[in-house]
Amino acid sequence: MTSFVAQVLASSGKLEKDDLGTKISTLSRRVEEIKSEVCDMINKKYDEFLPSMQSAEELMNQVNGISGDLDTLKSCIENEVQRDLRVAVTEFTELKQQLEKNTLVLSVLRQLQEFDTAIENYHRALLEKKYIVAAGHLEKAQGSANTLKARKGCELKIMKALSTELTIQKQNLLYHLGEEWKKLAVWKLPPSKETDGLESALKTELHLCSAAPKEGISTGPLLPSVLQALSILGELNTKIKFFSKVLLKYVLKPLIMYPSLHPLVNEQTGQSVVLSFHCMDTKLEHPSPSTVYLKLNTVLEQLHKHLFDVPLSEPVERSGKELTVTLAEVLGDLIWEEMSDCIIRECLVHSIPANSSQLEQYEEVIKETEQFEQTLKEMHFLKGNSTDLLKYARNVNSHFASKKCQDVIVAARNLMTSEIHNTVKISPESKVVVPKLPNPGTGNKVKMEKASKTLHNEMMNLENERQVDQHSFSLPVCRISDSVQKLMELAYQTLSEAVVSTHQCAVQLFYTVRNIFQLFYDVVPTYHKENLLKLPQLAAIHHNNCMFIGHHLLTLGHQFRHHLPQPLCDGAATFVDLVPGFRRLGTECFLAQMRSQKAELLERLSTARNFSNLDDESNYSAASKAVRQVIHQLKRLGKVWQDVLPVNIYCKAMGTLLNTAIAEVINKITMLEDISTEGGDRLYSLCRTITEEGPQVFTPLPEESKNKRYQEAVPVYVQKWMTFKELMIVLQASLQEIVDR
Repeated sequence: MTSFVAQVLASSGKLEKDDLGTKISTLSRRVEEIKSEVCDMINKKYDEFLPSMQSAEELMNQVNGISGDLDTLKSCIENEVQRDLRVAVTEFTELKQQLEKNTLVLSVLRQLQEFDTAIENYHRALLEKKYIVAAGHLEKAQGSANTLKARKGCELKIMKALSTELTIQKQNLLYHLGEEWKKLAVWKLPPSKETDGLESALKTELHLCSAAPKEGISTGPLLPSVLQALSILGELNTKIKFFSKVLLKYVLKPLIMYPSLHPLVNEQTGQSVVLSFHCMDTKLEHPSPSTVYLKLNTVLEQLHKHLFDVPLSEPVERSGKELTVTLAEVLGDLIWEEMSDCIIRECLVHSIPANSSQLEQYEEVIKETEQFEQTLKEMHFLKGNSTDLLKYARNVNSHFASKKCQDVIVAARNLMTSEIHNTVKISPESKVVVPKLPNPGTGNKVKMEKASKTLHNEMMNLENERQVDQHSFSLPVCRISDSVQKLMELAYQTLSEAVVSTHQCAVQLFYTVRNIFQLFYDVVPTYHKENLLKLPQLAAIHHNNCMFIGHHLLTLGHQFRHHLPQPLCDGAATFVDLVPGFRRLGTECFLAQMRSQKAELLERLSTARNFSNLDDESNYSAASKAVRQVIHQLKRLGKVWQDVLPVNIYCKAMGTLLNTAIAEVINKITMLEDISTEGGDRLYSLCRTITEEGPQVFTPLPEESKNKRYQEAVPVYVQKWMTFKELMIVLQASLQEIVDR
């Protein structure tokens, strides 16, 4: 066996790749044969106990020989076969690379073939005006070009040529589609200088045509073909965006904004129509919602009928299916938001009722809005269940409250900035007319009435026989601004409106009334600041205005509290906290005027040369002039404040000013060290002028006969009056008489 393997190895020199399997198979068979002989020998030796020593030795020699042959074969495999294997792998790799290169070239050639076929089919379809087919082939050609561009190794010159060809053909198709689009929708617009206004809207026309072409070969209607082709090329949105902008600017918005503008539909022969506009006389400043909806529906129905009722197929990437939408949906998405905002701003805002009694009538507007949206949904211009337009119409209570509050604040501010000097006379009998309020809840009211009656009966025996006058807590007779009386009436009317309004509206209206008075507190003193400082009559009127408002604020909240919703009815409905501020505002304004008048009086008296040396004619003339000026100023003030200030305030104010003048005269005279007889006589003459004419400045009432009681009560209002009288006696008395006194 050993010689056999050796001969095989010697004769070959090296193991050929083709015979390697055969050699290994031969050795495997020999191993199996020896294995069988060894097993047989072992069986005979240990099982049959036959002497076979010689056979065992022979078998051992054969096993050793086979082991040597195996080692030799293994060495050959490791040295020569592995070297040949590496060479084979290199060869196979080269073959694989060559195959891949050939496959790539074949793929490029196939893409070029598809590109060329698509372009040829595109030209054929374009000649037949099959725009959808042409656009599809152009898209296929674009896909082939994109695939080629993604592959490496493709020649740059070829790609440039393909890209140029694609661009040319796409622009060519777009040109043809653009020409067809121009025939479908033709605008006649006013000159660019006339872009706004009713006149420009009247010069606008839109021609719509959806008829199939009379010439050429077409397998279907022209309109869907053109629009679908534009959609495939991705240019439809650009066309529709431009169309929507022009439609909004020249058609939809003018129809909403101008009540007199109406659409005019002129049906042409075939399947075409002309939309134009004409003007109708109307006195309305803002159009009604029903009119606006009717006009818009007229235009949109024509657009839907002649141009936009066209289904479009859009691919969905994830599912691979096509989603069908109509062109009306595309246009609706572009115009709805801006159109609905314009309807709200120019129409619905102005249709909000002015008072709560008209809120029920507004239900008709809500129904019209719902019908308008339903019509748009049927034409596919609108999708979705609830829009901002319908929400705005349905939320009328909130808008009513906001509008009412805004109108009230604007009206109040106009009253505050109007002239103060236009006055009305008020008396204890004057009352602000309040509408009859509904009865509050009767549950607790019955208990309160029973308790109050019981308490009333118990207190009857404790009452004094002398009753308080019914006008004890009334505002005294005076004059207030007509605008302030209207302002207070506005507050009462607004609160009366709050009583019959919804919960939210009532709360808003109540706090709007509070805002009115806070606005008065801030606006009036600032807006009329200069006049309040210069004109004493306006200062007095402003004082009365503040006291009038404060007087009503004491009970204003209580009159309406039980008729307002929570938390207002629980005590929050009050204006009492504003009363001190208004009283302080009026008092400070009038006191500032009083200080100004005092400064004027003292300035006039400063020209009297301290009442010294009245023997000198010039000094006496200066003093006499100063006294006359003071009396004149006081009389003028008395006339200005007459019938304006309440009598008690009038008398106190005039008494304070006269007292200031008298105190200054007393102070100047008592500071004189030496008074001659002639000087004393002249001083007495000046003082007598003051005592004679001073009471005449007290004329609070227009009727002279009624003023005597106030003129006789001068010592009550002028603190230094009796001192001044005493000074006059001293000026005329002798030294002995002065000592005796």
